[in-house]
Amino acid sequence: MKEMSLTDHLEELRKTLIRVVLILVITFFVCYGLGEHISEILLKPLRGAIAETGNGQVVYLGILDKVLSQLQIAFWSCIIISAPIWFFEVWRFIKPGLYDYEIKMVRPFLGIGFILFCLGVSFGYFLVFPIVLPTLMEFGVGEVAATISLKEYLVLSSKILVFLGLVFQLPNILLILGFMGMVTKYSLRDKRRYIYVGFAVLAAMITPPDVITMLGLWLPLVCLFEIGIWGVAIIVHPYLARQHS
Repeated sequence: MKEMSLTDHLEELRKTLIRVVLILVITFFVCYGLGEHISEILLKPLRGAIAETGNGQVVYLGILDKVLSQLQIAFWSCIIISAPIWFFEVWRFIKPGLYDYEIKMVRPFLGIGFILFCLGVSFGYFLVFPIVLPTLMEFGVGEVAATISLKEYLVLSSKILVFLGLVFQLPNILLILGFMGMVTKYSLRDKRRYIYVGFAVLAAMITPPDVITMLGLWLPLVCLFEIGIWGVAIIVHPYLARQHS
């Protein structure tokens, strides 16, 4: 573990942020060039929901909507696609603040973090969207045609996928915090009830007013949290005990 002054930390943070921004900018232009293909991928679940309900169409409401939606799609897509690289940059920034034994244990979780991020995005695209979109389109008053804004849908769906990718980092984050001594299996279990309530509020905020759909998001969050607790108990505690024995 290296001793660094506050100025050194701030300078390293500045360099890390510059590298991350450059990575995102380069990936942004690549994603912008592929914007049409990415948009088609994101529109596939919505078109499936429209075909399932037999009601609705996708439209653009302003002359610049297609351009603006492609710009925003490129922004959110570049975050997802460049995730392995900016994960590595974040690791480079955190690494000097860790002891050698912490570095050895945390390093494998970088790869796990990327895998979890991809699982979160896949969970949203292949499970959440096919369930939530038809529910939203059939909810409430019937016999009303749905006219869906292209830009609104593409931006919203991109944000949701990035959000779920980050949410799926929960077990990884708990393990890292455990190795840093900031949480234990006991502290996590003591806060379990409050965290469950927080998950319920979060699920209610980002899903339709439907109990089944809300549970469809709440249950994975609970499972991720429980996996994190088991990871701390099975991996972190024995390892730290050996290091301090």
